[in-house]
Amino acid sequence: QVQLVESGGGLVQPGGSLRLSCAVSGLTFSFSEYPVSWVRKAPGKGIERVSTSFTGGGTSYVDSVKGRFTISRDNAKGLLYLQMNDLKPEDTAVYYCAMGRSGTGTRGQGTQVTVSS
Repeated sequence: QVQLVESGGGLVQPGGSLRLSCAVSGLTFSFSEYPVSWVRKAPGKGIERVSTSFTGGGTSYVDSVKGRFTISRDNAKGLLYLQMNDLKPEDTAVYYCAMGRSGTGTRGQGTQVTVSS
């Protein structure tokens, strides 16, 4: 059974930084063989795919976070990261890591990120 566990959220002032982590376990194949995404759900809004880490090293980002967020992974440890810099109030959301390039696969329980002064 695939499990994803996120951590690293919190309350941060605008312009601040946070680093989210996601530990993935229970996969049939090596973690390196799966694309994995970060998605988020802001209050009153739907799920939004934020970033994807593809097999082979490619990455993608939603336009609103380009230049501020960086996705990375440690394939040996089954870990996915999201470095978030220059955070804005509109980044406030529950952040989930999810299997798949579209982020619609199995998700973790999420970690709350609140950007407020």
